[in-house]
Amino acid sequence: MGPTIIGFGRYSYAYDSGRTGDTLASGFSPRKANLSIYIMPGYQDYDEILSRLGKYKIAKSCLYVNKLADVDMTVLEELIRLGLKDLDKLWPVHPE
Repeated sequence: MGPTIIGFGRYSYAYDSGRTGDTLASGFSPRKANLSIYIMPGYQDYDEILSRLGKYKIAKSCLYVNKLADVDMTVLEELIRLGLKDLDKLWPVHPE
């Protein structure tokens, strides 16, 4: 069984290849090694915000945090909100 992911909102996507689907707009997964926070547009365009966040590691759409005390929660909220706003420009987000 894979990790448990708590999601917020969803969006439908369609690629030029014809592939379509639905997935979460943002999410959180409490894993054994760390906490994973998902922003679906990815983190590549958020360097300024990330510089203010605190201790983290990053992958394309996944932010890894050892514990919430390691990051500035106000900055994390700003990052998630911006990620949702940017995603909504590509594919409309449906809050749920």
